[in-house]
Amino acid sequence: MFDPADPDFLADPYPRFAELRAAGEVHRHDGLGLAVAVSHAAASAVLRHRGLGRTWHDAQPAEQFVSFNMLHRNSLLENEPPAHTRLRRVISGAFNRGHVERLRPTVAALADGMVERLSGGGDLLEHLAQPLPVAVIAELLDIPEADRSRLVPWSNAIVKMYEYGLPPAARKAAEQAASEFSGYLADIAESRRRTPREDLVSDLVSAELTGDEVVATAVLLLMAGHEATVNVIGNGVRALLRHPDQWRRLLDEPAVVEPAVEELIRFDSPLQLFERTATEDVEIAGFPVREGEKIAALLGAAARDPEVFDRPDVLDVGRSPNPHIGFGAGIHYCVGAPLARIEIAAALRALTARMPGLHLTGEPERRPEFVIRGLRTLPVSA
Repeated sequence: MFDPADPDFLADPYPRFAELRAAGEVHRHDGLGLAVAVSHAAASAVLRHRGLGRTWHDAQPAEQFVSFNMLHRNSLLENEPPAHTRLRRVISGAFNRGHVERLRPTVAALADGMVERLSGGGDLLEHLAQPLPVAVIAELLDIPEADRSRLVPWSNAIVKMYEYGLPPAARKAAEQAASEFSGYLADIAESRRRTPREDLVSDLVSAELTGDEVVATAVLLLMAGHEATVNVIGNGVRALLRHPDQWRRLLDEPAVVEPAVEELIRFDSPLQLFERTATEDVEIAGFPVREGEKIAALLGAAARDPEVFDRPDVLDVGRSPNPHIGFGAGIHYCVGAPLARIEIAAALRALTARMPGLHLTGEPERRPEFVIRGLRTLPVSA
């Protein structure tokens, strides 16, 4: 199968994914304790099948993960209908009040300022990919400027729990971060309840959500919005600099930015694996999944399926159509996808405008995780 801790595999998992696709659409991974769907059709079926759901089971021992479990028990991502239907209606309604469009010029200005400061050279992760999505989510939630530096460490610690074989110290750090983050946002929510503002938290507080649901939703938006976007920008810029013809195309054809966003999501998926649990006996591509068993959509493998994508291992910023499933599918399709697209496009526009000679000044360092795929460093200069 594959070893999610193997550095060689993490450096480039896609050849192994191709071998698995050639051998079959679904495989049992004994190390992960679940089946993995590796074709585009099978992965899409996993994400859309109503006999497969997000069934939350508290991290154990539960008394040691009170805050982590509370956040996920009340999360849109970890619930199925009817709870999911209610949560998504409220959250989508809040987004549809114009928050995303309101932020469009702010996102462009933030990206431009960050790239201007990076133009002398430095780590693109540190100066653009990391701070941009955090700044945008902080604007969306109206987090005070002085507190924004606390958000990334909290998010980074919590999402480590999504990896396999996490050591006890990291699990303890995740709970500590969940406790601090949820307490902080509970205070923010109470403040907005007393004095509403023109922000998403105020909209959530005024809707029919419990206090825990408001906090869990705000945390989810930060974690999902930050972790996905930072890694699309990081992985994507690395890919563009490894394929200079595609970088030149972005410079020469500004209109290609929009399809380029989709291609960067497809080419090196920031989220490699997404789990579902069978709520009844189902079959995916002829593979039986019994009630209570888990199966995962291997998004990185689905994104390179030659049955769907012409020359799937080739980066093509103008690729169209591009039916990737990087934002998920079905009822759990990412509610923040429009905002993520705006952020990634803004980053690309700022880079092409201010740093047309962008190039690597050293070897990027990869994070040693599999599920959330990204870089630690991306040294660049103009």
